[in-house]
Amino acid sequence: MNLDIQYSAVNKNGEVAELSLKDIFSFGEKTLLFFYPRDNTPGCTVENKDFSCMLKEFQKLWIVLIGVSKDSIESHQKFIEKQDLQIDLISDPDLVLHKELWAFGEKNNYGKIVQWVIRSTFLFDKNGNILQQWKNVRAKGHAAKVLREIEK
Repeated sequence: MNLDIQYSAVNKNGEVAELSLKDIFSFGEKTLLFFYPRDNTPGCTVENKDFSCMLKEFQKLWIVLIGVSKDSIESHQKFIEKQDLQIDLISDPDLVLHKELWAFGEKNNYGKIVQWVIRSTFLFDKNGNILQQWKNVRAKGHAAKVLREIEK
């Protein structure tokens, strides 16, 4: 995985920065990246709000939380403001990071196979090594499940 590629990120205050994964992984002992399909959709809103509400529990474990979608920075800014999210979001419109981590691929959508974002979550150490991963997850209850499994 290329840790030097720059991504646009927005924080809870709406501030935008260009960051590499190397930068992001240096923010805490561990980093949790969760990939979701689209801002302001029901499942994605639930997932982002759940992670946002549990931010302090993750911080106690020295884990930085960051959501990733293909949405634009402008969309992320509106999403953060509208939903009062407390987490940072990365914009990956070209799906570079999605594809690198196999969070984009074939999905069965009502009987039709389509190329789409696969809701996935990855826990990394400071060096970018994957410690745990959750693939093709359901949005509701996912944040709590991830926290429980990390705390074991």
